[in-house]
Parts: sequence; structure tokens; C-alpha cells
Amino acid sequence: MAQSTLRTPATSAVAPAPALPLAARLKQSPIFEVLLLADFRWIWLGSFASFTAMNMQMITRGWLVLRLENDSPSALTWAMVSFAAPMAIVSLFGGALSDRVPKKYLIFGSQLGNAALTLVVGMMDATGTIWLGALMALGVLNGSMFALNMPSRQAIISEIVPRDRVMNAVALNNASMNLTRAAGPAVAGILIAFFSTALVFYIVSIVYVLSGLSVLRIKTTGVQRGGAPKSVTGDIKEGLQYALGDKTLRGLIIMAFLPALFGFTLFALMPAWAREQLNVTSFDLGYLMAVMGIGALIGTLGLASMRNLGNRGMILIVISVVWGVSVVGVAMSAEFVSAIFFLVINGLLSSLYMSLNMTLSQIYADPEKRGRVMSLFMMTFGLMPIGAIPFGEFAEVIGTGQALSISGLILTTLTIVFAFTYPHFRRIQ
Repeated sequence: MAQSTLRTPATSAVAPAPALPLAARLKQSPIFEVLLLADFRWIWLGSFASFTAMNMQMITRGWLVLRLENDSPSALTWAMVSFAAPMAIVSLFGGALSDRVPKKYLIFGSQLGNAALTLVVGMMDATGTIWLGALMALGVLNGSMFALNMPSRQAIISEIVPRDRVMNAVALNNASMNLTRAAGPAVAGILIAFFSTALVFYIVSIVYVLSGLSVLRIKTTGVQRGGAPKSVTGDIKEGLQYALGDKTLRGLIIMAFLPALFGFTLFALMPAWAREQLNVTSFDLGYLMAVMGIGALIGTLGLASMRNLGNRGMILIVISVVWGVSVVGVAMSAEFVSAIFFLVINGLLSSLYMSLNMTLSQIYADPEKRGRVMSLFMMTFGLMPIGAIPFGEFAEVIGTGQALSISGLILTTLTIVFAFTYPHFRRIQ
């Protein structure tokens, strides 16, 4: 007997499901799934407030330095370094403390510290007693507070969201940072124009307090560490040995430092490049910075909306290679159209890269050592302006565009060399 095959009668064919409204589709996206977690909503809101305050503070400090030092670019550079450099050192202590005490209390305390320091700057500015040395000293303390804050702010994400949603949560948290890169300076600029730098510092101080209070609403108690207690320096040593001894984490750390040294030079040298290459006004420069921020926001929101992403090690390598090419593309642009194109690409790639790298570092790190692992990645924020210093010197001799091109080519070349000499990294999922 011939084997029969069951077929669905034409009259009983299942009709295609009606397309869901846009609002319903959005509610089913990973972004909304993550935002439904109350603890994550509080850390996200706190991050948005903190990054807004930081960006407002940075642009206001810049205006204040220019006013105090007669538009000196050198003074502006060193004021920026005074804020960022502590992150390359103090973040190690922040990571060690993050694995010893509940992270939300460490975030809260550092935010209160930032609020107090910013309030002092505002009061000195309002009374006319501020000078560059005091501003730099307070900048070092502000940067130290951020270095204590950031490892916990990133590591706590893995404690409050499921493992399969860490990538979405990290990307969404970074999206808040990218959104404030354009909004924070714009708001600060308007307030400075109509009021004063001192008022902006007062507002920033209040926002830091609100950011700290939001984190206290998180209910997680943190990861309980085991074993005999060590000193803080012992914890740092243990964290370094652990991270550098693990092949996956060691590769991720190397691939975090490469862009910090050679990819982010564009952020530091962009004003000089735009002035030399495009002869921009201050308004034009604002537009160019906003375009890069828009690209970064698109990148992080795109990553936050993905449910699954495989071959992530290889994806990081490809992004880093193209990132370097985009830096060269920006450096060689002689008109606004091409510059805007490459700036959008650069912002998108850099945000994708940092979010994905941070996701993998959290997934593969031991929960009891996650804060210390994240502190190594936070060190890269302190290296960004420091890494730009030699290229700034090159720019004085050969031009900013040429210096940026060299930086981008080095990033692309070193990434390709790393990919072939470290095959384990290409297999990271």
C-alpha cells in the first residue's frame, strides 16, 4: 500500500497572523523586556542623570578654563587630563571596593562626593575665587569619584538582569550615555549663554544627588564573596592575576586598550582637525559632535534590540578594523558631506564596540571578581586623553589630519595582527 501523506485541506489553511501594531511590537522587543525589570530601570535612570551631569560639567569646565586662561588650548587640554587621568589608576581601587561592599552604596557615596566637589567649584566660581590650579585639583578629585563609581555601575548590571539579557542591558545603559553626549553640552551651553557657569555647576550638583538617590531604590543585595578577606591591594593583585590569566578576559582587555589609545584620538583632536580641514565655526563644530553622538546612539540602541548575536569575538575584530578605517576617512574628509558620513560611522562603530566588549567581559568574569575585571575596562576612559597627547604633538608638526590618519591606520593594523596572533579571541561567542 502506498504510504499516504497528510495534507492540510485548502479550506482549513491557517490564515497568516495579523501584523501587530507598532506599539505591541515595541513592547515585545528586548529593550522593553529589560526596562520591565524595576532594578534595571533605576540604574538606567541613574546613569542617564549621571552622564547628563558629567557632560554638562565637562563643557562648563571647558568654558571656565578658557575664561580664566585667555582661550589657552594648552590649559584646556591639561584641565581635561586632570579629570580623566585618575580613572586610569583609581578605577583599580574602585573595582576592588566593588567586590567588597554592596555596589549600590558605593555608587551612591561617589555620587554624593561628586555633588559636593561640583558645588565647591560653583561657589568658588560665583565668588570669583576660582583659579586654574584649584580647578585642576578639584578635577582630579572629581575624576577619582567617577573611577570609584564606574566599575560598580557597570558590574551591577549582571546582578539585576538575566544572563541572556546582559548584552541588551549594557547596550541600553550605554545608549543613555550616548544620548547625553549631545543633550548635556547643549543644555549647558544655553544655560551659560543666558545665566552663568556657576549656575550650571549648582544644577549639576543637584543632578548628581538625584542620580545617587535613584540607585538606592535597587533591591539587589549583591554577590556574596567567599574565602578569607584580603587587603584592598591584595584584592587588586588577585583581580589582575585572574583577568590576565584568563585567555578570554586577557584578549578582551587588550582589545579594550587598543581603541582607547588609537581610536578615540578623534574625540580629543576633533576641534583642531575641524578648524584646519573644514574651517568650521563653533556652531559647525557642535553639529559635527552631535552627528557623532547620533551615530553612537543608533549603534547602542541597535545592539540593545538584538535577541541573539553569535561569533562576537570575530565581530569585535571586524568592527575594530573598520573603526580604524573610519578614523582615516574622517581625517581625509575635505567637505562636510563626507565628514558627516564618516563621523556617523565612527560614532556607530565605537558605541557598538564598547558595549559588546563590556558585555563579554561581564558574561565571562567570575561574579565575585566582576567589579575588579570591570575596573580594568574603566581604565581605558582615563587613557583616552593621555593616548591623544603624542598624536597632538604629531599634529603640531605634520597637521591634525595626518596625525589622525596615522592613529586610525595603527588601530586597523594592530587589530589585524592581534586577530592572527590570538586565534582564541576569534572563537569567543
